[in-house]
Amino acid sequence: MPEISRFFGIIITIYWKDHGIPHFHAKYQEHRAVFAIADGRLLEGSLPARALGMVSEWTAAHREELQKDWDLAKAQQPLFPIPPLE
Repeated sequence: MPEISRFFGIIITIYWKDHGIPHFHAKYQEHRAVFAIADGRLLEGSLPARALGMVSEWTAAHREELQKDWDLAKAQQPLFPIPPLE
């Protein structure tokens, strides 16, 4: 699993074989969600409100790094870790 960040129990991943608009996956306990990189909107799934807020804050702070990792994933290259939300 191509994990790029982990904070407060939330695991963020980008998959090499994903298609569609640039996006990332967030997992928190039994919850899973997919978010657009460009604007941070929820594309599918759900997270509890507190986790959703943390992912939104983290996304806004790391949008450029997320896009770079998406581009690397599309080129089947290793991804760079992104700092967690503190």
